[in-house]
Amino acid sequence: MIIRRATREDLPRLIDLLNQVLMVHYEGRPDLFRPHTRKYTDEQLCQILADETRPVFVAYDASRSSVGVIGYAFCIAEDFSHSNNMQPIQTLYIDDLCVDEHYRGDHIGTALYKYVLGWARSHSFYNVTLNVWCCNLKAMDFYRSLGLTPYKVGMEQVL
Repeated sequence: MIIRRATREDLPRLIDLLNQVLMVHYEGRPDLFRPHTRKYTDEQLCQILADETRPVFVAYDASRSSVGVIGYAFCIAEDFSHSNNMQPIQTLYIDDLCVDEHYRGDHIGTALYKYVLGWARSHSFYNVTLNVWCCNLKAMDFYRSLGLTPYKVGMEQVL
């Protein structure tokens, strides 16, 4: 398995994996997520892949040639250097991390996360952040096992 930047050729698998994430979120919060929809259009995905401030990394396994891409990490570089009230840091935000449901438990997510950490370090980011839905307990446990800790909490009251 190798981890590399995503390309346009990866779009079909990225779309499949994005749908897997959507369904996990839909199962946990059907009041918020709509099934069988798309987070990004094809055009939006192409724009993201071309944007240097939004690196997308894929775990690619040539031995699984029928699948190829078995996981991804969508990232966004956030620059706080012009903030009035925050330290002038750069954060790499993981917008989405997914491993194909058939390959979970094979340490692919760990490899992707470690790759993102290394990439962020090599580009002088201060930290790596992400959000996780409280209904996704497996993801929360996974991120804790990697050493992530909560730094802010989103709260709601449904009316």
